[in-house]
Amino acid sequence: MLNTWLFKRIDNSALIVFRIFFGLLIFLESVGAIFTGWVKRTLIDPDFTFNFIGFDFLQPLPGNGMYIYFAVMGLAGFLVMLGYRYRLSMLVFTLMWCGVYLMQKASYNNHYYLLMLLCFIMLILPVHRYASLDVKRDPTLKRLWMPRWCAWLIIIQVWIVYTYASVAKWYPDWLDLTFAANLMKSRAHFPVVGEVLQQTWVHAAIAYTGIFYDLLIVPLLLWKPTRKFAFLVSVFFHLFNSFVLHIGIFPYLALAFTLFFFEPETIRKIFLKRKPAYTAGEVVLPNYRPWLLGVGGVYLLVQLLLPLRHWAIPGDVLWTEEGHRLSWRMMLRSKSGYITFRVKDKETGIEYKIEPKDYLSRKQQGIIVSKPDVIWQFAQHLKEKYAAQGRDVEVYVSRSGVSVNGRPYQPFVDPETDLAASSWYWWKHQPWILPFKKEE
Repeated sequence: MLNTWLFKRIDNSALIVFRIFFGLLIFLESVGAIFTGWVKRTLIDPDFTFNFIGFDFLQPLPGNGMYIYFAVMGLAGFLVMLGYRYRLSMLVFTLMWCGVYLMQKASYNNHYYLLMLLCFIMLILPVHRYASLDVKRDPTLKRLWMPRWCAWLIIIQVWIVYTYASVAKWYPDWLDLTFAANLMKSRAHFPVVGEVLQQTWVHAAIAYTGIFYDLLIVPLLLWKPTRKFAFLVSVFFHLFNSFVLHIGIFPYLALAFTLFFFEPETIRKIFLKRKPAYTAGEVVLPNYRPWLLGVGGVYLLVQLLLPLRHWAIPGDVLWTEEGHRLSWRMMLRSKSGYITFRVKDKETGIEYKIEPKDYLSRKQQGIIVSKPDVIWQFAQHLKEKYAAQGRDVEVYVSRSGVSVNGRPYQPFVDPETDLAASSWYWWKHQPWILPFKKEE
């Protein structure tokens, strides 16, 4: 029965239109990163970047090379939209986007991770089989159908994202509106709506709409009687996020996902008026079926389990950050802090005070105060810097403090631990992170 359901051929209109929107959005993401100054601030100006640990070999190109890098990505995205040499274009963008994602963490957000996952998914889907230059070049590629699993792989991926995003919001500072109030304070200067965004009822609407939208939107889109209502709510929700929170292409990508919930007739009527309908509904079991079921099953299992890993690590993830990434914990808390390092020469015993501002960009200074992996990487960077001068050193955090959601600062790093001599633990608690002291 599962085979019959997964491999039944259905109309591919939603997938074709999604490819066009997806290509347009990744083109705009790439080009926009150049013209908004993101590439310069994140990859050109800093003396070094904080890679994902283990990917130190991925470094920004020298000089203005990253402008060329993003221009090539933009071209690849544009070709994806047109469906020209689709597999190659999608592969180029996927590899280059993965490179950007893994070579820096100063501008990390979960949307970049989602885009990386979608790139791999799009790489294997037959999205170029209609309304593409590939079909014009080779008409034998033309198809009006796709196996049902193609649509449901994206639907399930999106469902996982939304569900975990909702569950993560069920914590005190979200429920009592603390975070929403803090978030809107920085929007007080917005023309027209700035004062309105400071109202308590707005904070309540933001907090609880976020919880229930993320939890219910996919079921509401799947159920035909509520589909149109859910779509209208989605339009308002994501446009609000775009205009108020300024979170890049994600709101528009999220709206593009809704294509997979509508009837093919609706999609064709709006976007593909000349496309013939497909209603045959054959079930054809392909040779790749065992691979799809095996690899696809493992992939979805990883997606289900990875966001839960913080429960296996001691400490509150809101404080330790351990298990925060790759877990759909999106815009959940605000943090501020301070940190100072000291380097001790093992031979002479002389100590040097190190201020991160003397080494890091403003964006990097913002994350080092509260991200344990970045703190550890900076200590390793200092160790290597002094080693290049022929000096063996110890590296300590002499002073640190972190505030979560506006609470009083608490010390974050054990000042007696030599981070230069410490190892990084992927799946364990870092013993030098001081515990969070709950308010009495």
